[in-house]
Amino acid sequence: MSISTQIRPLLPSLRRFSRALNGSLPNGDACVAATLERLAADPQSFPSDVPERMALYRVYLDVWSGARIVEPWSEAKSSVVDRKVAALSPQARQAFLLHTIEGFSLTEVEAIMGLDRDRMNRLLARSAADIARELASTVMIIEDEPIIAMDLEAIMDDLGHEVVGVVRARRQALALAAEREPELIVADIELADGRTGIETVNEIVSEKGKPVVFVTGHPSLYLSLATNRPEPVFLLSKPFSPDSVRAAVSQALFFERRARAAA
Repeated sequence: MSISTQIRPLLPSLRRFSRALNGSLPNGDACVAATLERLAADPQSFPSDVPERMALYRVYLDVWSGARIVEPWSEAKSSVVDRKVAALSPQARQAFLLHTIEGFSLTEVEAIMGLDRDRMNRLLARSAADIARELASTVMIIEDEPIIAMDLEAIMDDLGHEVVGVVRARRQALALAAEREPELIVADIELADGRTGIETVNEIVSEKGKPVVFVTGHPSLYLSLATNRPEPVFLLSKPFSPDSVRAAVSQALFFERRARAAA
């Protein structure tokens, strides 16, 4: 299989990461393009000792470290989260985005960046707690399976978010959303009353855009139902891990804060 075939499905997530790392879409895409040029000129530079996604990010960071990108962060159009990310050292910024936003495990981040665990922990300790405070939000969970709802609530608490309520059906969700106006919605696609989470969330966000994370055991069902899905939206497949929830929630809030500041 050619390298281009291997990495093509990975390019949207690499562009997202590159944009966050560089602070702008043009500079982010320039670094992605430079990475692709490197791989086209030297296919042997694509590591074979790690999974494809890790290998692609490793090559990207090698290119990025020599790109000498001029920081494009604008005080007027940057969110507080953006400015805090920009203030981090290059390695701390990479570690935070790889682990918290892209969802790589600590072991995977170590392999991508070529750092040991002690160094990784020090980098994340400097950045994660401070930035996490800026991402802290009020969250509504729409989930009709009690065990899953408890797991999601515990993960939200651990991330520093305030869960304003856990509901099982459309009517409860609409009432809670009107009363508490949550900043983030985590919703199952199939609800206890037979309605879909997509329909319910569409009603909630029709006037005020909010980031949404959908949870489903049937990703194909989401695609078939979501012709008018709310944006921005992220999808979690059941069974999920705490790391995957953390990544999806952090991505949703990170990019929502950025879009709000730019607007």
